[in-house]
Amino acid sequence: MHGEKRTREFYILAIFFTLFVLFLYGPLSAILILSFQGPRGGLTFPLNGVSLHWFFNLFETQAVGDFGGSMRRSLTLGLMVMIVTVVVSLMAGLAFRRRFLGATVLFYLAIASLVVPSIIVSLGIGVMFQQSGIAPAWFTSAFGAQLTWTLPFGVLIMFAVFNRFSPSYEEAARDLGATSWQTFRYVVLPMIAPSLIGVALFGFTLSYDEFARTLLTAGTYNTLPLEIMAMTTNVTTPVLYALGTVTTVFSFIVIGIALGLIRALNRGRAKG
Repeated sequence: MHGEKRTREFYILAIFFTLFVLFLYGPLSAILILSFQGPRGGLTFPLNGVSLHWFFNLFETQAVGDFGGSMRRSLTLGLMVMIVTVVVSLMAGLAFRRRFLGATVLFYLAIASLVVPSIIVSLGIGVMFQQSGIAPAWFTSAFGAQLTWTLPFGVLIMFAVFNRFSPSYEEAARDLGATSWQTFRYVVLPMIAPSLIGVALFGFTLSYDEFARTLLTAGTYNTLPLEIMAMTTNVTTPVLYALGTVTTVFSFIVIGIALGLIRALNRGRAKG
């Protein structure tokens, strides 16, 4: 039995997708290759030797830059933002399942920060903290600034999830004598758990990579994106590429863990 013949549109879209992937990952592959330069390597091609020298150099004391401290701050901030984003998004999704006075206004206020320029949000929060006598810092003002970026995405995802969620499962649980808490814990939560992992992934990665909303709110200590930006103006060795490779690999590991958890939950639910 012969397969269906490919149309011209298929090949046009295939070429477009290939060009898009090359455009998206081409610069990343260049950074990955250049990070394996030899000890005398430079910032451009061709490679001057191949080694892991700059990866080892990355974890040594640098004349310029604080890779270890900035990465710890970004990880801590990302986890804080992730937890709050998941909890608030879940509560908002549950609350908006029923109509209440002012729901429409509250919804638009929740997502309004998506259309406000990031630098304006960062500037406003920084000024607010300064006027209140509190110095901007990564664990206070930067935390609040990043929530204005992650929460709207989390809320929109949970709205989409509950929009497709059938209340018949909850009704069946209540008919069997389950309380509201038991219905949520044993019925609703397991079913939306993969989506909550997706919200957590969004919250963490958006926080971990955020630059504009952190620029004026991080205080005297840089997060990793701010540190990388500062290093681009001072560091003239492939250690900068090694840093880019390490952070990129870490991001892919986080995404892989999240996808693995989602797959495991789906398998468990299918067996159940």
